[in-house]
Amino acid sequence: MKKILIIGGGFAGLNLAKCLDKRMYDVMVLDRHNFHCFPPLFYQVASSGLDASDISFPFRREFKRLGNVSYHMGHVKEVDLKGKVVHTSYETIRYDYLVIATGTTNNFFGMPDMEKKVFCMKTVAEASHTRDEILDRLERAAMEKNPERRRRLLSFLVVGGGPSGVEIAGAIGEMKKDILPREYPELDQADMNITLVEGSSRILGAMSEKCSAKAEKYLRSLMVNVRTDTMLKSYEDKYVTFADGTREYWETVIWNAGVRGELIPGLPQECVGRGGRIIVDRFNRVVGHEDSVFALGDIALMTTEKYPHGHPQVAQPAIQQARNLGRNLNGGDWKREFEYNDKGSMATVGKNRAVVDLGHTYFDGWIAWMIWMAIHLVSILGMRNRINVLLNWIWNYLTYSTSLRLLLRPARFPERRHWGD
Repeated sequence: MKKILIIGGGFAGLNLAKCLDKRMYDVMVLDRHNFHCFPPLFYQVASSGLDASDISFPFRREFKRLGNVSYHMGHVKEVDLKGKVVHTSYETIRYDYLVIATGTTNNFFGMPDMEKKVFCMKTVAEASHTRDEILDRLERAAMEKNPERRRRLLSFLVVGGGPSGVEIAGAIGEMKKDILPREYPELDQADMNITLVEGSSRILGAMSEKCSAKAEKYLRSLMVNVRTDTMLKSYEDKYVTFADGTREYWETVIWNAGVRGELIPGLPQECVGRGGRIIVDRFNRVVGHEDSVFALGDIALMTTEKYPHGHPQVAQPAIQQARNLGRNLNGGDWKREFEYNDKGSMATVGKNRAVVDLGHTYFDGWIAWMIWMAIHLVSILGMRNRINVLLNWIWNYLTYSTSLRLLLRPARFPERRHWGD
């Protein structure tokens, strides 16, 4: 059997592994983590709505029923496309076909030092760490006697008005509106400042203007300030400098301002295109290496007439590309070009507040929120995970409370800002 090595166990990598013919291929999935996770709900981990284990699923539990798929843990150090070899932090792996599905990482737009100063939500570990920092600020503010210092501790700036930024801003807004009066009687809601900044003219720019306007209205109802046409220039000593020269103090900055491809050392520069994405043809074959190397999902740059800058870097293109590539590999005739079926976009802004674009159909409010919950619930791997998530959502809906606001820190190790490194 031919050996297929898939780097990355996200939506693209996992779906490809599951649909490859077990009679034809010996499949290995390589990932630095030993679990698949569900990034659309990272913001709920960061806001104490869900536990990290609720949206994570061990690879080995999923692969044991497939028979032809194995998992190896490791971080890729270099790929040798000519020798068909991948060097990881633990071993050297040979392959017949290589599939790169590494996804994306944060884009700091020429400000590399920003990574050490802000909080991100690109991994489960980062989302958990962001949760700890939010809880830390609330607890410290509850003890603070100096009014000015208390207001500073409770200042949260969310950078980026895409779905992730809108959702985490809304979740923190719900904490301000519903949790502070119940669990932090020492704190005044007016002392907590939550602001979402977006560099373009409106939030949720990839969705309709109706969705943008409604989402902004929902955020303001949760006492979240929204500032558009506002770009961050630097962040030093807790002071943010914006592009217009304005300088403001912000205790906690949560970064959701953009993504770039997470490239692997050893890839030829001619394979890399806009945004650090790997250039592929309509069959997801890497340009110049069509016989043995493929790229899927967020890392793949496939330009078409409808998508001249590549497909949206969300879950559905990754899943659909993986299934299309699986059919072509299984059939061996390479007749099926990839055509993206856009199933719509959605974002939630707290309880009973969501916006949904499904083609030409638009929903908002409670109906959109129920659609959002149903789609996300069925997309999570594992029945136990789905039940846990559903129970947490029901409990939070009825009680406005959660048992997950636990501030857990190692006692014998120095504090680290980026636990996923």
